[in-house]
Amino acid sequence: MKNRIFLYLAFGALLVVFISCTTKKNEISASEKIISEKIDSLLQLMNLEEKIGQLAQVNPEYNNTEILLEMIRKGKIGSVINAGDADFRKRLQQVAVKESRLGIPLIFGRDVIHGYRTVFPIPLAQSCSWNPELVKKAAQIAAFEASSDGIHWTFSPMLDIARDPRWGRIAESNGEDPYLGSQMAIAMVNGYQGDKLNNPHALAACAKHYVGYGAAEGGRDYNTTLIPEPELRNIYLPPFKAAVEAKVATVMSAFNDLNGIPATANEFTLRQILRTEWAFDGFVVSDWTSISELINHGYAADERDAALKAIQAGIDMEMVSTCYQDHLKELIQNGVINENLVNEAVRNILRIKFRKGLFDNPYTEKPDSNVFLMPAHLETAKELAIQSTVLLKNDNNILPLSENINKVALIGPLADAPLDQLGMWTPDGRPEEAVTPLTAIRQLIGNQRVIYAAGLEKSRSTDKSRFNNAIMAARQADACIMFIGEEQILSGEAHSRAFLNLPGAQEELVSAIAQTGKPLIIIIMAGRPLIFDKIENKAKAILYAWHGGTMAGPAIADLLFGKAIPSGKLSVSFPRTEGQIPVYYNHRNTGRPPSKENLGIPTGTPLDPVNYSSNYLDLDFTPAYPFGYGLSYTSFEYSPISLSKDTMSKNDTLIVKVTIRNTGKYAGTEVVQLYIRDLVGSITRPVKELKAFRRIALEPGQSKEIVFTLTQSDFAFYGKNMTYSAEPGQFMIWSGNSSDDKDLSGAIFYLTE
Repeated sequence: MKNRIFLYLAFGALLVVFISCTTKKNEISASEKIISEKIDSLLQLMNLEEKIGQLAQVNPEYNNTEILLEMIRKGKIGSVINAGDADFRKRLQQVAVKESRLGIPLIFGRDVIHGYRTVFPIPLAQSCSWNPELVKKAAQIAAFEASSDGIHWTFSPMLDIARDPRWGRIAESNGEDPYLGSQMAIAMVNGYQGDKLNNPHALAACAKHYVGYGAAEGGRDYNTTLIPEPELRNIYLPPFKAAVEAKVATVMSAFNDLNGIPATANEFTLRQILRTEWAFDGFVVSDWTSISELINHGYAADERDAALKAIQAGIDMEMVSTCYQDHLKELIQNGVINENLVNEAVRNILRIKFRKGLFDNPYTEKPDSNVFLMPAHLETAKELAIQSTVLLKNDNNILPLSENINKVALIGPLADAPLDQLGMWTPDGRPEEAVTPLTAIRQLIGNQRVIYAAGLEKSRSTDKSRFNNAIMAARQADACIMFIGEEQILSGEAHSRAFLNLPGAQEELVSAIAQTGKPLIIIIMAGRPLIFDKIENKAKAILYAWHGGTMAGPAIADLLFGKAIPSGKLSVSFPRTEGQIPVYYNHRNTGRPPSKENLGIPTGTPLDPVNYSSNYLDLDFTPAYPFGYGLSYTSFEYSPISLSKDTMSKNDTLIVKVTIRNTGKYAGTEVVQLYIRDLVGSITRPVKELKAFRRIALEPGQSKEIVFTLTQSDFAFYGKNMTYSAEPGQFMIWSGNSSDDKDLSGAIFYLTE
């Protein structure tokens, strides 16, 4: 029987060569037709247990190896997650291909979230680069390294819109904006998958977590999400739709319940939107045990009920839990569900296995030379860390520092913390391969000019016994550079925080160093936006460097000493305090919007509501740092924007022009941002929406004109009747260097029928 299936597959491969197609579209069509025929043939040969086996993904840590091998021989496993090293993966694959009845290969999955051995900045940091091409390159490198180690499939990119920095997984997100998030989604999918999924160095990507996971109540991981359908479609779904249009191979369902129905059993999102509206034809995998967790949600009575509801909703593969393995056969035999539901799921899984080329090339051969941490990989990691870093403050242009400075003091628990700079979700990153700021700065200016004192053992430490050494180091230096923030373990999955202040005694350490009177430069390394208002005024400059990965140290060193110029822009708003959350730029206006003129206690009363507005009595309503914000060592001047016309019809285009001039003394890169506002809609619209951006490099004194072209699709949204269209009316349009009003130049135009 096994020979029969291999002969059929060989014939199919010859048929691909034989078919002559005149266009790429026809080639794809012919290839997909052959894959479909192969799937039909294979399904006819499979028994029910083997079909259900394709729906099972296991974690070897939970299985005895011999039991695992026997399950593979019997065709009861379709995928393995976290399958040890390359040799172990090859052993499992050999059993699947050579010893199982039909020889269907396994697909090996791994959390390659922001790099493999070469670790890049966390995804939230990467989005602050506003550089999709560089992000794509990083994903290509991650795919190259991971695939060389026998990985086929990554559980990335995470595309959840995140407006709450208390949520630990904001570190994995691309921030708060659907447009920027969509551009990053396309970049990551294209980077992982390349031009052809069957390329040995491509990884099948997985768009997660579908959908609404980032809106968890209170920023508590796994929590309830309540998202009205217009908000779901206008804010949370666009990055996933962009990934599907980029041909993402797989999608992962989310842990959360969405409006009362868990995402892992949500037919509306999985079948209606994903399959019917978007025509997604890859496969959907549950998140880790999220099918069995339907019981905890109160949506399923037991594992049998959970299996029933998940398969009906459209979950193809079950990650780690065994509801499908234990109950689908009985559900079919008793007539509760039709076997066609399982056949559909198997088709989706086999389609990706064929597209990935696993039937033709199931094994990964060890490369002839070391492919990890290659010089080009490290250079890309460094460049992305540079472009991800955001300059928040630079009083009196204290930065960049002169390389001729006599002595600098490096102080803080994160100056030499290689594990922490790698950030969350780095199971294959190695701390000993990370270059820390202390190492990099010593290499750059010489060990004899660097005085180092950690001050605290870890970011969470409250023991102040090391303060004196840090103070002594500061007194001997011409400038103090402090590396503070949060260590790796404080962000990521299941690592939500109620308070976003600097942990431990870091604020006290900053105050102690500031009292020396030496110029103070603060580098914040973290997995989320932090609140640091108590120390902000003590620093001359603040660089937000996030968790920057393997090459974070050299990137920071180059930025501090002017070998690189900051260009990062925030992809998420920074709150002033936790009570302000959620704070995000594309909010609605309300009937009584706040203004800077009526802060504090209103002068009116309920009978005469003067200055009654949507704000706090004791806090500015604006964020500490707005979306799109980021300084440079140079300065940029924007001309007023010009529009090609004041009135635009739906079938027309609008040309927006703005000229940028570098008015400083350094060559630099600016991120030019374009925002719109639909002033009146069938539902209330955000006060601003990002619609385009450009990165532009300028020499001192150089000017360039930036041209944006907008069409009706740029003004479309899901309105009251849930139809996607651009509604005629008056619009504002702005260009500038952040979402803050003071940083924008605007004009009005009209959209007509």
